[in-house]
Formats: sequence, C-alpha cells, structure tokens
Amino acid sequence: MAKTSYTCVECGYRTPKPLGRCPACGSWESFQEVTPSPRAPSRQAHLEAPSPIPLSQVNELEEKRFSSGLSEVDRVLGGGFVPGEVVLLGGEPGVGKSTLLLELAKHLTRKVYYLAGEESPAQIKLRARRLGVKDLLLLKETRLEPLLSLLERDPPEVLFVDSIQTIEAVGSPGSLVAVREATHAFVRLAKEEGITILLVGHVTKEGVVAGPKSIEHAVDATLYLESAGVYRVLRSAKNRFGPVGELGVFRMEEEGLVEVENPSEAFLLERPIGVPGSAIALALAGERALALEVQALAAKTPFPAPRRVVQGLDAKRVDMVLAVLERRLGLPLGNLDIYVNLAGGLKVQDPGLDLAVALAVYSAVVGKALPPDLAAVGEVGLLGEVRSVVGLERRLREGKRAGFSRFLHPGNTRSLGKAVEQYLG
Repeated sequence: MAKTSYTCVECGYRTPKPLGRCPACGSWESFQEVTPSPRAPSRQAHLEAPSPIPLSQVNELEEKRFSSGLSEVDRVLGGGFVPGEVVLLGGEPGVGKSTLLLELAKHLTRKVYYLAGEESPAQIKLRARRLGVKDLLLLKETRLEPLLSLLERDPPEVLFVDSIQTIEAVGSPGSLVAVREATHAFVRLAKEEGITILLVGHVTKEGVVAGPKSIEHAVDATLYLESAGVYRVLRSAKNRFGPVGELGVFRMEEEGLVEVENPSEAFLLERPIGVPGSAIALALAGERALALEVQALAAKTPFPAPRRVVQGLDAKRVDMVLAVLERRLGLPLGNLDIYVNLAGGLKVQDPGLDLAVALAVYSAVVGKALPPDLAAVGEVGLLGEVRSVVGLERRLREGKRAGFSRFLHPGNTRSLGKAVEQYLG
C-alpha cells in the first residue's frame, strides 16, 4: 500500500504528517495530502536502457540566430534570439516589461503567441494600439496542461508568457512549486519543439526574480529591465549564448520604448561644466564602452563618524579609493562626509572607474574643477598605482567619439599622485 505524505503547496516541503506551519517557507495551513501512484512494473520492464553518446558522433548544428527587431535587445542577447532558447525577464512593477514584449511582437516577423495572464485582452489591445501593434495572437489559458496541449498541437515560433507567476501548475499560482514546475515544463517544450520562449518574472524586494533559484538555472538567459532616471536599461545577468553584463538602453516615450543609439551622449547631456567634483569615466558594461560622469561631494560632518554614501558604484571599491587618497596622497577626509554618485541612475561594477572616482573626490575636497575635455580610466591599487583594465582601446575609442581630447589611462599615467599633480596640483 502506498504511504501517504503531506506536501507544502508553496515550496514543496514533504513531511509524513500534516503541520500547521511549513518549517521551510513559513507558510501556514499550506500542506496537502499526497498519495504516490503505485509503480507499474510491467511498463518499467519494457523501457529501453539508455546508452551514452560519444562526443565525436554528435552532429554539430550551426547556431541559427534571428533578430528580435530591436538592436539594443540583440546586443544584450549576443546577436539575437536562438531557436529553442528560454529567456527569463525580470523587473520592478511598472518598469516596462509588458511594453517591451509588445515592442518585440511588433518588430518580429515570426509567428508569435502572447500569453496574457495578468491583463485582459481589452487592456492589451489598448496598449498595443498606442504602440502601433496591428495584429497579435493572444492566449488567455493559464492552466499548464491545457496550455501545453495547445502549444504542442499548434506551436508558435516565439512565445511570450506574462507572467510565469500566473501559470496554474501544482499548487497555487505564484507558489514556489507552481513556478518551478511551469518553468521546467516550458523549458522542455522549447527544447523539443524549437520554440523561443520569453518568460516574465516578478522580482522580490532585493531585486531578484521571485521563485526558487532553480528556475534561473533552468533557463538559458536571465535579463533584468531596470529604471535609470528617464531611461530603461536592459541588463543580462546570465546568458548561455552571449556575454554577461551587457547593457541595452531605452527611453520611455508615449509611443513606447525608444532605443538610445548613443548612451554616452544621453547620460552626459546634463553634465555641468567647470564644477569641482565632476569627472568623466570610461566604463565597460559587458562589451559596451560608455562615457559616464562620476560626481563627488565633500561636506563637513556633524557626526563623530563621517558618512560615506555611494550610488551606482561598488561601495567597497569607493571606500578603498578613499583610503588610498587619505593614506598615499595625504588628503584629509577624517572630518568630511563623502558622497559619490554615478550620474544618470546607472549601476556599473567596473574597477576601471577607480581613477575617475579618485579625481572626482580630490576635486571636490580641494574645490578645483577638472578640465572639461578630460576623461579617465584605470584601476587604483592600494599602493596608489594605476593598473591596467580590460578593453582599454574600446574605452578610449568611445571617449574620442564622445568628444574628449585628453585622457588619463594606465598607458600614460602610472600613479594616482602624478594624475592629481598634473590636473589638480
């Protein structure tokens, strides 16, 4: 006789007896009785035993990508979509995930299904009319099994699922079990039928996709759509078919998301000239070089311990640069609050911004502005040396394209002290 167990519908935790509160996820009254189906030995006896396949006998299939119709999305994906690829798209509510899906549907020349789990067809039609989407095949079925039957009977080339948390699988929609089961089902469907699937996922307070971590391992690419001031930034956190950390920049307009072809120009548009505490950094996000403004402000602190506030940069690296300025260059920071900001709302984790951060802070403390045609790139070591960075030539080309004529980089500046003496001494 099959032994009865109890499973939490929220996270899948199993126990031999019912519990009031799940010890794994903390949910109350979430256990359901589960009786495992008896095995069928006769069927098992007829199963063919699998055998390993030598690598030399595997057919090499050329990677056949197809364009999304948006060059910024193609950049982030590494050249476009791949048939059979599953992409997970996360982002805060209202950031523009559904708008991005409709923009893709408008530009794709393939058979596209749009699974609308969060909005009614009438709501989607209103937005589609505003974005100029003339025709679209909508699906309202959110039950997993009937949905899979429909997709296997009449498969599309591209499927948008908005969102994965609305799919009714094992357990209640949005639960850890339901999200995991639905994701794995869509991954199997994509690999078997060659369908490109884009799953929209909700995010938690920490800014990561809600649900079990296994769903990010199952998909081929994980993208995040983030807000950066008036712009929207599409960032790749995982990509089996392209670079990780690549950025695509859009501007939200009345007619939808508009691609920003020159992000450096856009982010430097409101840059003040001749103001202390401003330095231009040549950053690298994925394969894309950007000219960005680093701003610093120093103010006398009223507190026993001075504050260090950092926005858009790695706070630990900024702390290290401040320590180098104080210890190696003798810059007095002990009674000053230091604020460092990457203007424009972007978040970039790049050691190559160290030199620009150091120059901006030094400029803010001494009250002397840097030349407006100067851009800096380089990692600052603990001994005050300027170290080499990845993609220096690419960064310098972007700096010249952005209109800068003077550069501080590891090729012409070996120490932070010399850089400060040359322009702020």
